[in-house]
Amino acid sequence: MTDGPGRPRDWDARTYDRVADPMARWGAAVLDRLPLDGDETVLDAGCGSGRVTETLVERLPAGKVIALDGSPAMVDAARTRLARFGDRVDYVVADLGAPLPLTEASVDAVLSTATFHWVPDHDLLFRNLHDVLVPGGRLVAQCGGFGNVADVKAAGIEVASEAPYAEHFAGWETDWTFATPEDTERRLELAGFSDVWCWLTRVDVDPGDPAAYLGAICLGSFLARLPEPLREPFVAAALERLPDPLQIHYVRLNILARA
Repeated sequence: MTDGPGRPRDWDARTYDRVADPMARWGAAVLDRLPLDGDETVLDAGCGSGRVTETLVERLPAGKVIALDGSPAMVDAARTRLARFGDRVDYVVADLGAPLPLTEASVDAVLSTATFHWVPDHDLLFRNLHDVLVPGGRLVAQCGGFGNVADVKAAGIEVASEAPYAEHFAGWETDWTFATPEDTERRLELAGFSDVWCWLTRVDVDPGDPAAYLGAICLGSFLARLPEPLREPFVAAALERLPDPLQIHYVRLNILARA
């Protein structure tokens, strides 16, 4: 998760953990797509606060998990959640858009949920992941796909163009890569993956606490560029442009591939 090229963005891990029930549900379903014998080494690429990671570790009684995230706060939250697993989990703060600080070809599988769309360069992302997978290792992932949260994104961009916010967004082109299945399959194959299969699913979410949800997740990239006093008003201004009650329209990009 990044705040622009080469600059990882930290997250409000506590709020994220509280409001991210949809991501946890989707992540559990994605994990079910990953065949495991129980003794593998698996990279959780974008572990967040560790909610899905916890289930992953439980399915690897003789294995190991590398919990990686670009946000130090998220990794700290995951470390606290997963403390009972001891040395069965390694924790890494790293940007998926840069070469990963892991031993080459050292993991049997990569799991990732709700993360890849925060990485601007998917060609580099997939090469980085391919480099750390053993031959035949699996990539099982889900992230935002083409058309994801379009209404919320449009509201944020509109507010960001107005005073007093606009000066903080000069030259910013957004952080997201909401890719199509076709482009993703091509990128994966160019990175060396085979048995590639990508598809979109759509799901609507009631955020429960709209201001907290948007601030911690959908509008987080906007808020990271604003001084603290402007963040709450920015979210309020975005909510004024969205339907009430708010329903967030997600498009998820699902990824299966083999190194």
